[in-house]
Amino acid sequence: MYLQHFQLSQMPFGLTPDTTFFVPLEQHQDVLAVLKTALCAGEGFIKVCGEVGSGKTLLCRKLLQQTEPDWQLAYIPDPCLTPLELRWALALELGLKHSANIEPPQLLQLLQRQLLLLAAQGKKAIVLIDEAQALPDETLEALRLLTNLETETRKLLQVVLFAQPELNKKLAGYRFRQLRQRITFSSNLALMSKSQINAYIGLRLQQAGCSRALFSRFALNALARYSRGVPRLVNILAHKALLLAFGEGKPYAALRHVKLAAMDTEDVTAKPKAWWWYAGSTGLLALACVAAASQTGLLRLAGGA
Repeated sequence: MYLQHFQLSQMPFGLTPDTTFFVPLEQHQDVLAVLKTALCAGEGFIKVCGEVGSGKTLLCRKLLQQTEPDWQLAYIPDPCLTPLELRWALALELGLKHSANIEPPQLLQLLQRQLLLLAAQGKKAIVLIDEAQALPDETLEALRLLTNLETETRKLLQVVLFAQPELNKKLAGYRFRQLRQRITFSSNLALMSKSQINAYIGLRLQQAGCSRALFSRFALNALARYSRGVPRLVNILAHKALLLAFGEGKPYAALRHVKLAAMDTEDVTAKPKAWWWYAGSTGLLALACVAAASQTGLLRLAGGA
């Protein structure tokens, strides 16, 4: 789209949790430090909660990249599993092979044997579960029972739950009082401050190959106001604002581009109410997309020639 126009080597504000664009915000670094300390100490349950779009999945993938030599990590991105499906997912991640002939009691025995084998090899079996607020109640209880597996000196399985705040509400129930008491470390992922958003935008642009500012000071202030410090919303608004600036042939995104981007984005705060903002937002975004498509077509024609 606008890479050539702004002299970028890659898209700076994609929604995919790409660890090459990881910005070492203070709150993210603090949570990573807590995770590493707790995991090295052999703690059973660890919980990381944060709002939608706050960077939990990116943090989870960053942890996967920073694994210690004695860690045996199992990553479960889809928590909507039955207890049996959870056991199989964990078994496969830990190196066991699937077989339709294995009954649930046998699977549990094989899983325990594999965990004992890993422990004998000096390995710590750690399961990372993303979007853990979506775990069914029965599966969450099955996960707790799996952490009962232990030797005389250590847990055979450690669990890290990355979740939205809804998990806290679920765990507050009487049914999960045993699990609640086993969570030895719990961290809340804070949203970005205004100064952090400015640094975040600048660093991501730098990582994408940009050597100059692509947002005016007023545009940055608007990004902070509309996004509420949610990284995902910052990315969406910044991308749309650059798309609008590109459609107009402007060298950078101004305040009005961010306002128009906000009008076209769900879950932002303080949207302008005037009808012409809605009309302008739709029209300019459409023009920007047409311009991007036209430029792509011209480039293809030039390449074919």
